[in-house]
Amino acid sequence: MKPMRIHSIFRLHVLALAASLLAGCAVGPAYQRPTTPEPVAWKEAEGWVPAAPADALERGPWWQLFNDPLLDELAASVEVSNQNVAVAVANYAQARAQVAQQRAALFPSVSLGLSGDRSGVRGQGADSAYRLNLGGSWEPDVWGRLRAGVTSAQAGADATAADLASARLSAQGELAANYFTVRALDAQRALLARTITGYERELQITQNRFNVGIVARTDVLQAETQLANARNDELSLRRQRAQFEHAIAILVGKAPAEFTLAALPEWRVSVPAIPVGVPATLLQRRPDIAAAERDVAAANAEIGIARAAYFPNIGLSGSLGTGGSRVGDLFSASNAAWSFGLSAAQSIFNAGATRASVAGAEARHQAAVARYRQTVLTAFADVEDQLTAVRVLEQQQDLRRIASESADKVEQQIMNRYRAGQVSYSEVVQAQATALNARRSLVQVQADRQSAAVALIQALGGGWHAG
Repeated sequence: MKPMRIHSIFRLHVLALAASLLAGCAVGPAYQRPTTPEPVAWKEAEGWVPAAPADALERGPWWQLFNDPLLDELAASVEVSNQNVAVAVANYAQARAQVAQQRAALFPSVSLGLSGDRSGVRGQGADSAYRLNLGGSWEPDVWGRLRAGVTSAQAGADATAADLASARLSAQGELAANYFTVRALDAQRALLARTITGYERELQITQNRFNVGIVARTDVLQAETQLANARNDELSLRRQRAQFEHAIAILVGKAPAEFTLAALPEWRVSVPAIPVGVPATLLQRRPDIAAAERDVAAANAEIGIARAAYFPNIGLSGSLGTGGSRVGDLFSASNAAWSFGLSAAQSIFNAGATRASVAGAEARHQAAVARYRQTVLTAFADVEDQLTAVRVLEQQQDLRRIASESADKVEQQIMNRYRAGQVSYSEVVQAQATALNARRSLVQVQADRQSAAVALIQALGGGWHAG
């Protein structure tokens, strides 16, 4: 081999080595998680403290806190049957594939080619030609553009994973809320069923008293009106229950016709107690915060990608091939030919397009930072709202219970006075309506407490484990 050719090959290898050594010179900004407001304690719950996102922590089956085996079964089926969750799972798989695709760009690509053709002129025979070629190319990541692409894709995949967690938590929370609403509607229907039975009995008694001339016809009409209104209310509850049952069917991935949620003989209200010393890591597990923070990281990496356009693209290529008129010639060293090349390309003038691209990437980063901070503020507000709701509803339940018990006593006393001829039937109707409303309000506030507990769990990004 001639000395000049050896020298040229040596120079090419030196350039390739230098390019690979420069592959750590990333031009993108170092990523730092944006700062956010951090209050020292919760305003609505003494002893609770906020923290930064860390949604990779295991949430666990939080719905088991409500001690309802049927709810446990339904919530578990959301994981595998809910179609919104299935979409999120597919999106995450797609994001992971994009990460792998971006990471593959960091490595050389190698190709193998084999060709053969036969040609000739009529009457003069034919010639054959075969060629075997092994080629490769590599773009050294001199300015960190490719690694920034991998970083951006990985951050996007992490954000998609957080979106998947959000979809699961949202579907499970909606299921729990709908389930408790159905149970509350069943309790109200049972309450109305007992009330309707009582109204039917009172109507019969009033009709008998009218038949013997003790009361006026208006008493019978009032009793009939009250009974009809109660029956109408029961039908409305039946319609509402059917709607929520259908919603639950969709959440567990079934057609409404294939799903039935039987009423329980007794509604046992179970509301998990909120431990005062909830670990600070609870707020870290909010998936929407994690997704917003990962979006900031992706936007930060995109700045590096845009800045890399200021520098030349460097590429290395090489090939080794053989050829001949026979297949056997492909394996002859004397027919081998090789090539090695180094290329560099740099945009000299593009009317400020690169500068505009960098400015756009920086603006997108600023927007992502603002969205992240807004998400954190919203998360703090969500937790404070639900802490207030849980505390107030617990107090309201005690007051509703007192009001219901008192209204029941008034109803009984007014009924006794009416039978004694001391009051009109209008007072009976008013007392019965007040008592029924008080009973239904008590059932409703009990359901609201369960719904508020679910909302608090969602606000915290999942369940807690005391102790």
